[in-house]
Amino acid sequence: MFGKKKETPQIDKEQLELIENAQKRIRQKKRLYIHFVIFLIGAVFLILAQTILGIGKDTKLFGIEWFVYAILIWLFLFIYHFINVFITNKFMNKEWENQQIEKLVAKQRNRIDELKTQLQKEDKHIAETEVYQEKIKAKTSQQNLTIIVAAGENNAIGKDNDLIWHLSEDLKRFKRLTSGHHIIMGRKTFESFPKPLPNRTHVVITRQIDYKVPEGVIVVNSLTDAIDAVKSDNQPFIIGGGEIYKQAMPLANTLELTRVHHSFEGADTFFPEIDKSQWKETSRIFNAIDDKHDYEFSFVSYVRA
Repeated sequence: MFGKKKETPQIDKEQLELIENAQKRIRQKKRLYIHFVIFLIGAVFLILAQTILGIGKDTKLFGIEWFVYAILIWLFLFIYHFINVFITNKFMNKEWENQQIEKLVAKQRNRIDELKTQLQKEDKHIAETEVYQEKIKAKTSQQNLTIIVAAGENNAIGKDNDLIWHLSEDLKRFKRLTSGHHIIMGRKTFESFPKPLPNRTHVVITRQIDYKVPEGVIVVNSLTDAIDAVKSDNQPFIIGGGEIYKQAMPLANTLELTRVHHSFEGADTFFPEIDKSQWKETSRIFNAIDDKHDYEFSFVSYVRA
């Protein structure tokens, strides 16, 4: 009986907070009550000091006795104290703080859920893209898929669906390399031609339904379908525009670039940056300015490293 320890009552954290908050409220109300009593005594003292003792009897501000201002200032301080205890505290006490924290936590949870959903969508998109590229790579493994392009020093390739320059040697080279092959392009690139180029099979990528083309032109909905359509050709060419080049860059085996040695301002279509770690330069032929060419340019050939 004497050796048995007395159990210590346990108070959890929430109960302790409630007790502390209640004690704090009691102290606040006590201070307010004392403030009120002192205010009443002080107000009476100020009146007696002026009327009986004659302190500041001749002191007036705007025709009003000085003690009136003193009482009003004190009254303002008391009202401010009262508001802090009974009004402000109601909205900013521990319970109010907890409510605000819960609201913030709920918002953060919603934001986290949104981010998770977004990441899941992005992961799915990345996975689909990787599968898409693997499929195309498998299809192009037996072909020499070639990108052919003319681009300025700032990678500009066109403006308003047209070339920014006219280089006759570049056009001759384009014709020499692509003749007898399939040429893959986007709809806008195809529409930039007055008519289909001779001795080449045009494959046009477009999302438009029932897109009308001349006889012999093949219409597809994606780069995958375009590569399917040219599987009989051992060297099909990608000829533009900007978005098709971007999709084809990871898939092509060869790159035939005409680098125009000038930066063209105002261009609205650009070629992707060439990653030198992915591409190995195999030849370069420089061409100077002459009567037929307003810019210096180089024919540069790359193969995938």
